[in-house]
Amino acid sequence: MATKRRKLGNPLALAVMVLLMEKPMHPYEIAQTLRRRGKDTTTKINYGSLYTVVQNLEKHGFVEVAEVQRQGRRPERTLYGITDAGREEASEWLSDLLAVPAREYPIFETALSLMGILHPDEVVRLLEERLNSLEVQAASARGGLAKLYETLPRIFLVETEYQLHMVEAQAEWVRGFLKEVEEGTLPGVEQWRTFHDTGEMPPEFQDLEAGHFEE
Repeated sequence: MATKRRKLGNPLALAVMVLLMEKPMHPYEIAQTLRRRGKDTTTKINYGSLYTVVQNLEKHGFVEVAEVQRQGRRPERTLYGITDAGREEASEWLSDLLAVPAREYPIFETALSLMGILHPDEVVRLLEERLNSLEVQAASARGGLAKLYETLPRIFLVETEYQLHMVEAQAEWVRGFLKEVEEGTLPGVEQWRTFHDTGEMPPEFQDLEAGHFEE
């Protein structure tokens, strides 16, 4: 099952529509509310892009001007509310995101796919540095979650739990990979090392590449 191609693909648009289901808001209030609720850890938020997103939502009929406020000499404040079309779009979009796994391209995966140009010893050093950062990040997240559990229902913290789980899973994988490289049990690691030590491509790698391109 594939996700439906949508008129707007910026996740911030979905966050805006979901928030406007509560009440009409000014874009500045939308940004402040999302940040106050910690949604900036899962969605990139800046005022410039937020105003553009709101304009695009209005263009496609998903939000509309609900009220224009005037207070003395202050600039007008335009409050936006969600339309019926916006409610339907937000519900369908969110349903797709929850139900259908999407192929994403995290930059760490890109780095792993290209790390062969570095010496194994250098990769070990760099991944040890990454592992230390991940462990600090996980410890900080666990401490933060423990405090948040004291005041907030878990339903409002599930994305933070997921983030922590992903950090811990990545740390576990890096830890295991490092062990394989250091102990020499990773298939191909000796050829990888030989390539960097001698500058010559091992025959095993040449054969694999030839077979790959012949398929």
